[in-house]
Amino acid sequence: MVDGTARSGCAALASRDEALQRLRTVADAVLYEGYLLYPYRRSSPKNRVRWQFGVLTPREWAEADGPVPPGVSGSVDSWYQQTECLLRASGDARLRVTVRYLQLQRKQVEQSTGDGRHRPVEALRTGTDVHLTFDEAVPREAEIDVPLARLLKGPHRTTVGSPGGAGTEQLGGGAGRVVRRRDPVHAVTTVRAERIRDGRIRDDDDGTALYRLRVRTENTGSLPGGAGVPRAEALRHALMATHTLICGTGVEFGSLIEPAEADEEHARGCRNLFAFPVLGGEPGHGDAVLSSPIILPDHPQVAPESPGDLHDAAEIDEILSLRTLLLTDEEKREARATDPRAADILDRVENMPPEMFARLHGAIRSLRPAPRDAATAPPPPAEDPFGAPPVAAGARGMVPWWQEGGDEGLSPTTDSVTVDGVPVAAGSAVRLRPAGRGADAQDMFLAGRTARVAAVFHDVDGSEHLAVTLDDDPAAELNAWYGRYFYFRPHELQPLAAAVDEGAPDGRP
Repeated sequence: MVDGTARSGCAALASRDEALQRLRTVADAVLYEGYLLYPYRRSSPKNRVRWQFGVLTPREWAEADGPVPPGVSGSVDSWYQQTECLLRASGDARLRVTVRYLQLQRKQVEQSTGDGRHRPVEALRTGTDVHLTFDEAVPREAEIDVPLARLLKGPHRTTVGSPGGAGTEQLGGGAGRVVRRRDPVHAVTTVRAERIRDGRIRDDDDGTALYRLRVRTENTGSLPGGAGVPRAEALRHALMATHTLICGTGVEFGSLIEPAEADEEHARGCRNLFAFPVLGGEPGHGDAVLSSPIILPDHPQVAPESPGDLHDAAEIDEILSLRTLLLTDEEKREARATDPRAADILDRVENMPPEMFARLHGAIRSLRPAPRDAATAPPPPAEDPFGAPPVAAGARGMVPWWQEGGDEGLSPTTDSVTVDGVPVAAGSAVRLRPAGRGADAQDMFLAGRTARVAAVFHDVDGSEHLAVTLDDDPAAELNAWYGRYFYFRPHELQPLAAAVDEGAPDGRP
């Protein structure tokens, strides 16, 4: 993980800052993921239950019905979040850990009663403007800069909470005011490190060693109303969308998704709870780690065509932008009154030039042209961006896939693909081995299960996917009848038999 090249202190700091800055756009998307969803209105049902990821409430509320089951899913309300990762570091290494989250801010609209007093209201109109009572959020960030040597002596604890506060905005014409209030959030982050020692791990020739780093953030607060208060009250004292950025000088982080062969055992030993750490920065480097309540791949990035945050990084910008334009004037008025960030989205979409929409429509990243002549075609890429084996030149024939006849000669129910020297087709028995790179998160839960192939599908980029049904799924036959399958690439399957039972059309006994 370390190339052994010595870097000066200034160069290392610059590299660290650059790596962290590259992660900022992704980290901001995580911070505001689901903050406010289309159609961006308070009256929308999807915006009545908010803050779905990385929520750390006071422990008494989180465990009111018993301990929170541990897992990597950040969509579970918990009272803590834990990240463990591997790094190689020199003796004088320093680490910078940044904990980021949102603090709830209650926006209460109050109408003037005419006697110097005010009363809370849900909505207030002042001229052409509408003001709505709603919950906002304030971004918070706490930074921990500590030498690795200090962490090896014992845990380092830092307060990362935020104080309460209030602010008042007077509305025009003396009609009323908007009062914003924040309750205090109490939290502590503990950072510790241990050098990994066993019969195989030793100092490398470049003077670095392998370490496991743990970052644990806990909500240490309490609730005035006790553990039985509604979730909306607990959120007032919670950290929301909590995630962690880690970088350093004299360090190189290792992937937990695709660890180096020598580090696989130690990568499996990392225990991540309600967080999922991935490498940040440019591919091929381990300058930084983003530990997120949302599962991401290594080296995540925001699509360069994206014109700005729409608070839903998992959606398609073009669709959201076009649908936002279709909101009625009254709906747009309500959205603007709901939250300033919603107003910013409306302004950006309404002023988006046509060339920006053209960029959003149909960006191509991985298609490869089909060669006309296998003998003169250029060699295929050495490696697919998702880790799939390269496709042989001329494998799809001469007709482009988008033209009529492009799929002639293909038959999903009779075609086969060779896996580990064994032809695999409909009815073949296989074991599932989801790849770390490019695999769907749900596929990872199926690792090691046995299945039957239902069909072999050819993608427009020349690769193949195999549709399978699980052997231990009681609804397998029904799913096959409906055409509902799990899909895997050939290199994610292990053939269990070279022949198919001819007693049944689908290979089942």
